[in-house]
Amino acid sequence: MADATPTGPTTSGGIVELRVHGVSGAGADQVLNRPYVHQVAGDRSGGFFRPRPGYPDSTGTDGVTLEAYRWSDLPSGTAVRTLSLVFLLPFMLCNVALWMRPANTVSKRGFMALCRVLALTLTALYVLSIVGVALDLVAWRCMDTPSCLAGRSWLSWLGGRPTGLRLGVLALVPVAAIGLVWWLGARPGHSFDAFRTPSTLTSKHQLSAVGQWDGEPLVGRLRSVHVAAAFATLSASLLAARASQHRSWVMVTLMTATAAVLLACLVLVTVVPSIDRTDPSPRVDGVFRGLRTIACGLTMLVIVHVVISPAPWPQGGSLPAYGAIVAWLFVSQTVLVAVLGTLVIWRRGGGQSRSPIRALGAPVFMTISTGLAVAFSAELVYRVADLLDRDGTTADSLETSPPLPYKWAIFGFFLAVVTALLVAGLVTRMTRGKRRRAARAIVAADFPHAPPQAADRLRRVEQTVARARFTENLEPLSVVYACLAALGLATSVLGLLQLLPGDVAQRYVGVPEGMVNFLIGSGSYAIAAILLGLVVGGIFAYRTAQFRRYVGVLWDLGTFWPRAAHPFAPPCYAERAVPELAKRISYLVEQGHCVLLAGHSHGSVLLAATVLQLPDRVTDRVALLTYGSPLGRLYSRLFPAYADEPALREIGERVGWRWINLWRDTDPIGGWIFAAHRPGKAETLTGPAATVDRRLVDPQDVVPAPSDSVPPPILGHWPCESQEAFAEAVRELTGRLRPEHRTTG
Repeated sequence: MADATPTGPTTSGGIVELRVHGVSGAGADQVLNRPYVHQVAGDRSGGFFRPRPGYPDSTGTDGVTLEAYRWSDLPSGTAVRTLSLVFLLPFMLCNVALWMRPANTVSKRGFMALCRVLALTLTALYVLSIVGVALDLVAWRCMDTPSCLAGRSWLSWLGGRPTGLRLGVLALVPVAAIGLVWWLGARPGHSFDAFRTPSTLTSKHQLSAVGQWDGEPLVGRLRSVHVAAAFATLSASLLAARASQHRSWVMVTLMTATAAVLLACLVLVTVVPSIDRTDPSPRVDGVFRGLRTIACGLTMLVIVHVVISPAPWPQGGSLPAYGAIVAWLFVSQTVLVAVLGTLVIWRRGGGQSRSPIRALGAPVFMTISTGLAVAFSAELVYRVADLLDRDGTTADSLETSPPLPYKWAIFGFFLAVVTALLVAGLVTRMTRGKRRRAARAIVAADFPHAPPQAADRLRRVEQTVARARFTENLEPLSVVYACLAALGLATSVLGLLQLLPGDVAQRYVGVPEGMVNFLIGSGSYAIAAILLGLVVGGIFAYRTAQFRRYVGVLWDLGTFWPRAAHPFAPPCYAERAVPELAKRISYLVEQGHCVLLAGHSHGSVLLAATVLQLPDRVTDRVALLTYGSPLGRLYSRLFPAYADEPALREIGERVGWRWINLWRDTDPIGGWIFAAHRPGKAETLTGPAATVDRRLVDPQDVVPAPSDSVPPPILGHWPCESQEAFAEAVRELTGRLRPEHRTTG
């Protein structure tokens, strides 16, 4: 509750301007625009910094105390973790999709159940890809072929051994792979024990829950279920291969137990509400750990049975039943994605049709996640098959090595990517005129008296504004790509019919079989290029500040949300950043200070979640300054159940509408929160929300200043702490924070 008689700052208080950077990963000296800083709280991963006392210009506008919160190492860290973000990208996108539920339109329980079942299929696909390499290609095919073993001493030691022994030994490879993701999921990136906060929510809006709840119990239970499902998938692959030639009461018992484990995994993530309990429960947690232990022990028994079983194995071909298992998994994923899309469209209601992604964000991201997982798995199996088949060409190896579902997956993924690129090019060309006209009008209103010699500069500004407006076109393009990817995934059902892509294309479309094989090979190289690009991009995104501005927003968006769908997604840094900010702000207020929160880009999202967690006695002494903020332009569209307009309005109400948002037309990420306030445009919005947004002219001029030889730069999404408009906003907000202007909440 708000204090009935709020008091002003004490003599030891004043106003603290707490700056929170965006995805640039800037150092504290850059955020504060001061060369000498020192840390006053936190650690190496996330901490609070102030200018060193005693140096000139150690305070901010009108003498406010400057402080910066640096959180860039929370989602990044070491190069190993950066690479893990790349390879776990499908898991991360799957987890993000869970948080894209439309507001008040979809059954939350049914929606979460579908997302979590799809997450389970991604874990199963991960295991099946390793099974395809270790058991199908190496243990079954290569070790049974003398030409494949020739010159490979690391494989020939198992050549000629019984088939069961080969499978049992190579089954340790997927066991190790499961252990690796288990370790990555269980190993916390940072110790968050000191940042746990009470579970009592101060806001009715769900964005306030981000970073406030203790996600470890849920993540631990999900991790146990996924590990159990992973081991059960491996057991099912081995048992299906063994059952093709031999059945016994032992086999029936093991298969029944494996099916029971898989069924228990589905039940636990769909119909058992205890999985979402935020408090540790020894009995509930024991059930989940028990299932995981049973699955691990069952896999060991299956491996032993495969090794010692005396029944003969079939000869030649691929690992029995492996291709069918993969195809059925692809079919299941296609059906689940279709059901999720149908549920969202059917229940989306009115008021959201103006933004396609607002209604379809979850199925779109889930389809992209599944498509990437399928493509990565297919590429792994295909590349290893091509490596082992050293005497054959790519087309020849396509005919003999990878299972049919993977061929169809590569073919469908390649066609989806190529078609999406063509559509993107077409949309870019079709919308260019409209975007250019809008940009020309904006620039003409901003620089009505530009001299003739500034024509080139004006054109460059127009191009920048037009490119920035292309962000809105990414919504329908993502929907188009998701639909194409879903169709490509659906073609995997043809693998169940033992139909080759080349045969189908030549028979029904008239495309030569050789051309289809060439396209499949090209698709494989395209996937490899995407993987390489992600690796390089992931490294540079966390090691190069300039490059991070372009791709870092994707990683920070993905790791901002808690792991509620897939436990092997990267850890959520908001579980530390938001409570840490809330604790620091509360401490400053308790010391008699007023606090001006200044957040750039994704830093504004962290501050929004933080403000919703603060009690009224604290928010009465807080003001908010956001710049380059994606809250209105991206988050309200992508996450309508968590960052919708009511949540944004509550943020304004909590800080007494002491909120200013600075934005630029040249910014492709940030934008206005409530109203654009462009020159010559009539705004219908009234009330306090209409006073929040302030548009900045960018660049400040199109001709050089008298003291300069070049015109001012186009800043776009770059911070604006050094601009006069920022200082003016600080002066206004600090003035409204003073006791004579501040009102209670």
